[in-house]
Formats: sequence, C-alpha cells, structure tokens
Amino acid sequence: MKPQEYPIHMDCQKDEIAPLVIMPGDPLRAKYIAEKFLTDAKLVTDVRNMYGYTGYYHNQRITVMAHGMGMPSASIYLFELFYYYQVEKVIRIGTCGVITPDVKVPELILSDRIYSESNFAYQYNGYRGSIVYPSANLVEKIKNTAEKQGKKLHIGTTMTTDVFGPYVDIDAILNRIPEGINPIVEEMEAFAVCHVANSFKKEAACIFTAVDSKFSEDVISPEERERSLDEMITLALDSII
Repeated sequence: MKPQEYPIHMDCQKDEIAPLVIMPGDPLRAKYIAEKFLTDAKLVTDVRNMYGYTGYYHNQRITVMAHGMGMPSASIYLFELFYYYQVEKVIRIGTCGVITPDVKVPELILSDRIYSESNFAYQYNGYRGSIVYPSANLVEKIKNTAEKQGKKLHIGTTMTTDVFGPYVDIDAILNRIPEGINPIVEEMEAFAVCHVANSFKKEAACIFTAVDSKFSEDVISPEERERSLDEMITLALDSII
C-alpha cells in the first residue's frame, strides 16, 4: 500500500526538519535537549504531544524528535522522517537494562548489532532475520568521538524486546537466545530504528545509558542520571555533525 501524500503523526513543513536527527523516546527529553543544547531551537511538531524541535548545534542544523516507547511507535516516526522529510542520519539515544556483569550503571553502550525475536520486521516488509545492523559509518564515528571525549563506551549486541524487561521474566527470554548472540543490554526500540533505516538505505545508530542491571541493586540519583544522560546526549550530538 502506498502511503498517503502527507504524514499523519508529524505536522510541519518539509524544510522544518533537518537531515540530521537525534531521537530520544521521551518527548520531554526532546524538549530538554532542545532547550539545553541547541541554539535557536523551535518546536516544529507536537502531534499527540510527541515533540520535535529544530535548532543548531555548533552551527549545524539538527532536529531532535521523540519516538515514544516500543518498536511500533518508533517505526512510525522513523518512517515519516525518512519518507516525507528525507532525513539522512538518525541516532537514537535511550536508556537500557544491563544483562551482563561487565556493564555497570550508569555506563554508556553503543550497539554494533541488534537482536530481536519479534515479528516486527516480518510484518514491516517481510524480513525474516532476527539480527539487524546499525550504520557502520555512524558506529565508527561514535566510537571515535567517545575516544576523543575520553568517555568509556561499551560496544556490543543489543536485544530489543516487545515487553518492558523489568516487568517480565527476562531470564526466560535470555534462555531462548541462540548460542553466539550474547547481548549485553536490553531495550525496546533499536531493532525497529535500524531496520527501518536500512530499508530506506539511510543511516541509524543507537547509544544507551544503563539505568538498571540484573546484576546490581544500584539506583542512580537524579543528579547522576542527568549527568550520565548529558554525556550520552553530547556524544550523539558531536557524532552526528
């Protein structure tokens, strides 16, 4: 089925969206990023309170667009950005749960591949694989930027689920994973973000901040959470320009 002429979930002119996009899940985090890190930021879309802002970061035009929770929500906004607004590069920034003792809260993680047992990609366009890959170019840029900034960055496989990990038996899911996958974190959107981008032959990558771990009872303070999220945000912004 051919999409309609205009987007349904975003309401702005084509030139109001930049070709470079940072995507948090939370609309209020998009607002926070725009207000704290961008200059001349303007709210360009707020359909269903899913905020999108366009402004400048180091004189480079950037859009910050929220995508909501879960693969169906994220895929809607990725599709509209690529199909209607001709976006070229996207970096998803989000929080995740840790499923290896090697990663501590609140360290940073970069996906170099994404595994999911979901049927999302098959329903989206018939893709039957369980693994998708982010843009190798963006992954390399993020790695180099983190090194220049002196930021510790774990790199490995992300597992994307259809359920919120802390509310289910995550070990039952982990026990079903084929040998050799070895995910280090779990979250709910990265597989869709990269699959939609790959389907459009565009670039996408995913960076996370670890906020909980099955191996630790550590709970980060609001101040630590903001500082660690700011490190992720600046890494994404500096990597995409």
